[in-house]
Amino acid sequence: MSATRMLVLGVVKLVGEAHGYQVRRELTSWAADKWANVQPGSIYHALKSLAREGLLEPVGTESDGGPARTSYRITPEGDRELMESLGGALADSSRPLDELSAGVALLMLMPREQALVLLKSRLVGLTAQVAPTRHLVGVFPEMGKPAHVSELARLWLVQLEGQVRWTEELIGRLEAGEYDLRD
Repeated sequence: MSATRMLVLGVVKLVGEAHGYQVRRELTSWAADKWANVQPGSIYHALKSLAREGLLEPVGTESDGGPARTSYRITPEGDRELMESLGGALADSSRPLDELSAGVALLMLMPREQALVLLKSRLVGLTAQVAPTRHLVGVFPEMGKPAHVSELARLWLVQLEGQVRWTEELIGRLEAGEYDLRD
């Protein structure tokens, strides 16, 4: 599931019932347009698409002198889909960074112990990538590639080591009881 769809489902779940402008305002306050490239049009498209798929249901239309606004609430199927996507975003180290970011933004929807299990799984996956990536730094020139291509492997290594450190630190903060999670 894309970060935008996950965020839209998550905001509707958090609010209870929401129309597009409310979802947009909430995601803008989180700066999701910057870190997940969530644009206004994609929010409205996601709402309609999620409703067609039965993950959201329309609960009414309101008009306060302006255009009519349809409000939505999450369905049981939408809740299952959201929690599955959230779990994958937190646990799977191969997922794009915008999905991880959406997962972190919606962390409060999950029990602390579940979040810790998922993040520890992510940490295992990240840690397993460090040695092979470090190996690439020296191997690229030996493979007949231009020496400067090894700079890409160095970039990947630094990003990977940063994610490992951040994940370890987040696990530590959660274990120390920081942040209000679902439990």
